[in-house]
Amino acid sequence: MKSLTLKQLRYFEALARTGQFGRAAEDCAITQPALSMQIKELESQLGAPLVERSARRVRLTTLGQQFAARARDILRAVYELGDLARADGDQFSGPLRIGVIPTVAPYLLPRLIQALGRQFPALDPQPRETVTQRLIEDLLESRLDIAIVALPVSEPALHEEPLFEEEFVLVRPASEEGAMVPSADHLKEMRLLLLEEGHCFRDQALSFCNLPQAPRGLMEGSSLSTLVQMVGAGIGVTLIPEMAVELETRNAVVSVARLSRPRPSRTIGMVWRRSNPLANRFAQIAQIVSDTGRAGPRG
Repeated sequence: MKSLTLKQLRYFEALARTGQFGRAAEDCAITQPALSMQIKELESQLGAPLVERSARRVRLTTLGQQFAARARDILRAVYELGDLARADGDQFSGPLRIGVIPTVAPYLLPRLIQALGRQFPALDPQPRETVTQRLIEDLLESRLDIAIVALPVSEPALHEEPLFEEEFVLVRPASEEGAMVPSADHLKEMRLLLLEEGHCFRDQALSFCNLPQAPRGLMEGSSLSTLVQMVGAGIGVTLIPEMAVELETRNAVVSVARLSRPRPSRTIGMVWRRSNPLANRFAQIAQIVSDTGRAGPRG
């Protein structure tokens, strides 16, 4: 049998993960026909099908499922071999795949990328913004090097490094400027706007209001910006993290108030695989993230 290539393994892993040729090709930065040809060649070399093709989605065969698990292990080991060489170098260089949750990315990333450029000019930061669960999955599968999230994530294979604390603030219509700030119990009786499911910030807001789940008929948004604009339109009130205040309220007709103590807050931290040889370098990156976050704008 002709030797398999790492390129083939990467293409098949992307297909197994996404379940779609188009999305897999996009992840691998190649055309869909090129990826399809590589998968067919891989199946030909193995002498058995790896996927069942349909018009909308592909399904892995039994062999495909087993092959995907082994491919991930091999790719993870290859990535860590490369990291081992980088860890031994005098200068931290090359790509750094950074995952960031959406309620942090717009407010921290621009300043962080600049800070990393000053400290490590040969480093190539490659940020990706998505929800916590996807970031953790990508970390465990070596598709990311580090992730900036709200702690804890409670994943044994990952090291968690706390960076800074930040409070949540109440955003309400401008007409309520100076009005009494509602308590957590009162807040849950109001028309509270939250992020849609999948965002950890949604769960934190519900926890503060002592709500086990979102009330029926709750207004939801896909971003903090959407929520703030909805508040400005008089639809309800919302909670946002402190780092988001300056950017999100700049062009919105809203008022911002600090809640009564004990105020809701979250711990922002950085996580990475315990097995990654670049752990010492990541600790340096974590300090830069911490300094950047602490020095950032506050409402």
